[in-house]
Amino acid sequence: MLFSSLSFLYAFLPITLILYFIAPNRRSKNVVLLLASLVFYSWGEPRYLVLLIFSSLVGYLGGLAIERTHSKHIRKGILTLTLVILIAVLVVFKYLNFLVVNFTALTGIALNIRKIALPIGISFYTFQILSYVIDLYRGRVSLQKSYFRFLLYVSFFPQLIAGPIVRYETVEKEITDRRESFDDIVYGTRRFITGLAKKVLLANNMAIIAESIYSAENVAGSLAYWFALLCYTFQLYYDFSGYSDMAIGLGRIFGFHFLENFDYPLSSASITEFWQRWHKSLSSWFKDYLYIPMGGNKVNKRRWLCNIVIVWAITGFWHGAEWNFMLWGLFQALLLIIEKLWLLKYVKKLPRLLQHFYSAFLILVSMHIFYFVDFTKMLYVLKVMFAFKSTDWVGLLMIDTSICFKLLFLLPSALFSFPIVPKLCHKDCGVVGTLVRNGFYIMLLLASIMFIISSSYNPFIYFRF
Repeated sequence: MLFSSLSFLYAFLPITLILYFIAPNRRSKNVVLLLASLVFYSWGEPRYLVLLIFSSLVGYLGGLAIERTHSKHIRKGILTLTLVILIAVLVVFKYLNFLVVNFTALTGIALNIRKIALPIGISFYTFQILSYVIDLYRGRVSLQKSYFRFLLYVSFFPQLIAGPIVRYETVEKEITDRRESFDDIVYGTRRFITGLAKKVLLANNMAIIAESIYSAENVAGSLAYWFALLCYTFQLYYDFSGYSDMAIGLGRIFGFHFLENFDYPLSSASITEFWQRWHKSLSSWFKDYLYIPMGGNKVNKRRWLCNIVIVWAITGFWHGAEWNFMLWGLFQALLLIIEKLWLLKYVKKLPRLLQHFYSAFLILVSMHIFYFVDFTKMLYVLKVMFAFKSTDWVGLLMIDTSICFKLLFLLPSALFSFPIVPKLCHKDCGVVGTLVRNGFYIMLLLASIMFIISSSYNPFIYFRF
């Protein structure tokens, strides 16, 4: 089920809210959220609900065994076994098809293995379970004795299928001791509407422009491909940050306070800064559970550089079972290493505008690698982008005339990628200003619903990760 679907907006969410707020106590409210979350996940793929419950059970039982064992070696063995099982499940369901295809291509031996569909959200909820088990072993969180509360943590529908990756320590107390407030409900509603508008009005329209250009090889030239890449970058940003906004907003309505996941990354002045702002829950996860345990930067230079490369190769592969994601991760590692070793100190001396151009150029090149699974197409488009080829703009527009209307959303996509709105909203605008502001959100919601009704294009990119 999509947050930006009519079934969610008109049926699932209203029913869940009514049942939740009429529930008499915390226990019954949690029951409502758990049942709603299980229905939400099983809406499109009911068979994979079993996999979610199994992975949650592995994490829960592993946590119980770790907490009740005093031997250091046995605790470590239980931790290792739990991690191996959880990662094995992720590998089988997300990467087995990829491994079989590449094994066959390398050896010529065809393996008769049935193709496995990718369960939605498996990367996100697996990482949440892993963080709980590891933090429990480290003594950073307390044992959750109730499996149903633990399952609620894993399956809570706002963040279940596309993040942010919520660590147990963030919601540990709020699972049993949280307070809903009018201010939180108002904030959460506004935040949800903001995310919905990002997704429906900006991401979807940018996506259609990008796909129209990329599918028109005969008429697309250098400028068209750069323009398509810009639109795809906006699509990816508003798609994922919009979903994060909706997740954070919904969580706030129910009394949960999730950490921010995006901080206007496209306004960054370097790649290092970009990764401090983009998908923060994933970046911090790999830093705390992989990079630092490997030694981080507290080792010799060669080992430190190897740590960066390994972490980013895995980060790339986390995004999908395709070689272009691995290449994308290695490209990020290369950029970060170059910046850390010598380039960043020179970049910081440039005028701020040039720093933004530098960062934007490398972000766009990175997104080019991220977009193309087909290496032949990737190299062809890259060649056209840098070796000038004229664009038949008339022919391009004739393929899909609706692009003309969708171009209207390019300017707001560019403007809202910078922190303009937060600066305006921080000002005290009084009663009249508040009424105007709320009226704007209502109009934004109505516009989003109109676009949902009139358009059949409504995917979420990160669902495949």
